[in-house]
Amino acid sequence: MIELAQPWLLLLWPLPVLSWWLLPPHRQRVNALRVPFFQELAHAAGVEAHAGAVILRRGVLQMVLASVAWSMLVVGLAKPEWVGEPIVRVESARDVMLAIDLSGSMDFRDFPDQQGEPVRRMDAVQRVVDRFVSERKDDRIGLIVFGNRPYVQLPFSRDLETARALVALMEVGMAGPQTALGDAIGLAIRSFESSQVDQRLLILLTDGSDTASTMTPVNAAGIAALAGVEIHTIGIGDSEAVGEDRVDFEVLRSVAQRTGGRFFDAQDENALAEVYRRIDQMSPADVRTESWRPRVSLVHWPAGAIVVLAVCAYGALLLGARSREAEVG
Repeated sequence: MIELAQPWLLLLWPLPVLSWWLLPPHRQRVNALRVPFFQELAHAAGVEAHAGAVILRRGVLQMVLASVAWSMLVVGLAKPEWVGEPIVRVESARDVMLAIDLSGSMDFRDFPDQQGEPVRRMDAVQRVVDRFVSERKDDRIGLIVFGNRPYVQLPFSRDLETARALVALMEVGMAGPQTALGDAIGLAIRSFESSQVDQRLLILLTDGSDTASTMTPVNAAGIAALAGVEIHTIGIGDSEAVGEDRVDFEVLRSVAQRTGGRFFDAQDENALAEVYRRIDQMSPADVRTESWRPRVSLVHWPAGAIVVLAVCAYGALLLGARSREAEVG
């Protein structure tokens, strides 16, 4: 579709007609020869003499070329543009950080899979997290792994293939055998400092209690709430166990409640997958939509037409002058 960027300049189009109609013709004084028998000469020539100056007349071709050239000039000043179809970009206004416990207890083979068979906890978590990441269309995804200390495995990114590859490369114990739960929350808070969106979501998965943090998980959750980070916690271990293998559900529940999130107890792989689906439903992503139309300037077309008309007019005048010279000769 063609549009004009400055259509009001089309008001200039009747300017030559108004000038011809309202302004007097140009007159030029020239020397003349007084002839005492002028009337006899005029009568002999068969013309009728009138007082006043002679007004030059333009030919039809000149008028047509001048009119078309002026029209092209006005159209060019109005800046014609080709406007393409609308291009719409939908962008999620949410950053999601996944914090995954890689302590030694994640190597236990006691977590029921979808068929009810006991599998390694880490294997079930990797499968569920991989599906969750693959379904993120517009969210930015970040990954944190923690054991003795937390580490950022992937800063916020929309590169889902890289995120899935890094999830597949996770190994139990690669961050140490203990569980630094509070420090993992603190590292997530620092990661969100560079985020430019309002919706910040941290999904924290662990199968043990905090044993290595310099800050308690509850205190870290209080700081996260002030930073606008919503935390959902997932426990997949045994709350009846002792020592480092025991999951402190009360702490996980308190961490989630302090930030407006939820705590989930995932007993098997199906329940874990359902937890991730419920989190996605409870915290729907805000969506920002941007649309624009590509514009291509067409000013070169009327400009080129003016050049062609100028060349044609010059050629017509040149041919007319030569033909008159031939008649005189």
